[in-house]
Amino acid sequence: MTHEPKPPRIGIPIPTSAQTEYNRRTWPQYAAAVAQAGGEPVEIPLTLDPAAIAKIATSCRGILLPGSPADMNPAKYGEERLPGTAEPDLARENVDELLLQDAHNLHKPLLTICYGTQSLNCWRTGTLVQDLLQIPVNHRAGSSVAVAHSVLIEPSSQLARIVGDSEEVTHTADFLRLPVNSSHHQAIGIVGDGLRVTARCPQDAVVESIEGTQPDHFVVGLQWHPERSTETSQASRLLFQQFVEAASAWQPRPITDSLG
Repeated sequence: MTHEPKPPRIGIPIPTSAQTEYNRRTWPQYAAAVAQAGGEPVEIPLTLDPAAIAKIATSCRGILLPGSPADMNPAKYGEERLPGTAEPDLARENVDELLLQDAHNLHKPLLTICYGTQSLNCWRTGTLVQDLLQIPVNHRAGSSVAVAHSVLIEPSSQLARIVGDSEEVTHTADFLRLPVNSSHHQAIGIVGDGLRVTARCPQDAVVESIEGTQPDHFVVGLQWHPERSTETSQASRLLFQQFVEAASAWQPRPITDSLG
């Protein structure tokens, strides 16, 4: 008698320690997108101690870092906090760091979204633009705006390989163009170690996607929110499907390997 393989467990931290309603509204969207793609979403509370977080992470084959209404603590990248930025969420930052270390050490597939991508970049010693201008593009458009702008994707990137055949993608001579939503006021500044830019907003060159430079490690960071559009966007569904497939195929690597 054959048994179907178990869905890969995907660890997803609670988005924020301060806004219960935000968590109640948004975490299920990430969980639903993972489940739709064949994974098992696993909630990671921000109130756990490091040992408890490590225990959950050990049981997971992939990590998804979601968005958040908080802003990263700019002290992490050597800057003073500017007026108009949101309070840092130290509990979320601490959990992200533990999960990022776990994913790096063991080469677990890693998908990061919006704040999660900024968290990844800072952990890799990159910087952020603390407050984007709202012109020529309003990157703060919010969840009620289905398409805020397009992104231009590098054709040689993993992101391009994932979404390239999607019905909403158009191909130009040099890039792939994908329409996306947008809900952020911060963005990637200096790109962190072992990461590269794979998509930008064409109107203002804001970084919209980064990914890892090691070809054998799935690390994809998006500045938009594909979890909001899996019912209407083939590209969004493919992003989660490829992430979950990478988690299904994951095998741990020796933890002595260095950051690439």
